[in-house]
Amino acid sequence: MGLNDTAWESLFEKYRIPDRVGEDGQFVISAAQIKEFREPRLMTKFDNRASLPAVFAENGLAILPVTRGDYMISSFSAYQDFEEADAPAQKVSIPSHMQSLLPQFLTSEAIALNCANACGIFGDFLADDALLPTVSGRMGSGEFGFTIDTASGEKRVAVSGSQIEIDAAYEGIRCLALFEAKRETLAEDFLIRQLYYPFRLWSGRVTKPVRTVFFVFSGGVFHLYEYRFEDPEHYNSLRLIKRKSYRIAAEIRLEDIENLLRTVPPLREPDIPFPQANRMSRVANLLELLNGRPMTHQEITAEYAFDGRQTDYYTNAGRYLECIDKVRGADGVRFCLSPLGRRILNMGYRERQLALMAQILRHRAFRETLRLYLRCGAMPDRGTIVRIMKESELYHIGSDDTYERRSSTIAGWIGWIMSILNESS
Repeated sequence: MGLNDTAWESLFEKYRIPDRVGEDGQFVISAAQIKEFREPRLMTKFDNRASLPAVFAENGLAILPVTRGDYMISSFSAYQDFEEADAPAQKVSIPSHMQSLLPQFLTSEAIALNCANACGIFGDFLADDALLPTVSGRMGSGEFGFTIDTASGEKRVAVSGSQIEIDAAYEGIRCLALFEAKRETLAEDFLIRQLYYPFRLWSGRVTKPVRTVFFVFSGGVFHLYEYRFEDPEHYNSLRLIKRKSYRIAAEIRLEDIENLLRTVPPLREPDIPFPQANRMSRVANLLELLNGRPMTHQEITAEYAFDGRQTDYYTNAGRYLECIDKVRGADGVRFCLSPLGRRILNMGYRERQLALMAQILRHRAFRETLRLYLRCGAMPDRGTIVRIMKESELYHIGSDDTYERRSSTIAGWIGWIMSILNESS
């Protein structure tokens, strides 16, 4: 159990929070009360449902700031699910004279936003002219009220001087666009407040339309989701009106893939669980995260809004590819980039993608599946992939059910290779 979970359990018990919510429909807790057990800034940032402490999830509760020092707890519908992608990514190129915005340097949301703007992504997505960066950073919310869905119906909430943060804003001739930015998209949902509070503040300050965009950069791909609040005074009235993805062109050709299949030396299967991590883009993003610093299992779980098993799956996938090391020290276990992983992360974008593909294709099950894909022009069916797996002497896979589940990793990683190839052609 994490420190936040432990502290919130103590707060729930001390202040009888579930009982008070049941009686009054809400409980307002101050930063001073929270600080009795832990620093409030560490105790109130839950960007996804999965990041909520267990005691919130068990009682169907969520938390929203209402002043600079007060938070309201209720059975809020505070989160919005992400919609699935419905179109391939559009290719973009970093301007040739830009040396500081190469993919290997996109290590923060702010830098990724600058890169997207330099690539012309915002102009294309917003279809507005003369876009310039304007307001960003922390600021007060001002005063406004809204209704929000709860388990017992709509509830009225008043906000006064709560702190908000805007990652970026771009103003053009026709609109002001407010951006919430993340380095990793692959959580299943997001906290609506991150868009809604800035929207309410700036809708009261400018006369042109205020547009809200959720921006995610992961593995060389920029994902943009534009939401509109149909009823500006209702927190849950947002609707996705536009979604588009842009991929930095890797310029990888079929002959590059065929060359890897010919030249990459095969590897004996390691004594590491065969990956159960379908999204290779998430594995690549985990490497980018660890390029900053080694991290504990708990830190990775919190960063990605994973549960503990997903953290195991993706760290094991990185170890399987020889890009992540699991290191035991005096302060416990940490995950860090291996020397190979660090070399790969320091490569240019095209070379990095090819190096990751090479690590995948050192393993027979992936190599033979890709060969069959290229020969037939389509992903082999699950039964065929399972047959290839059974011929590949994989470590510690016993039952047919396990083969079936793990086959989705092969399909997912081969699909990742082919998506890069298709978007480069």
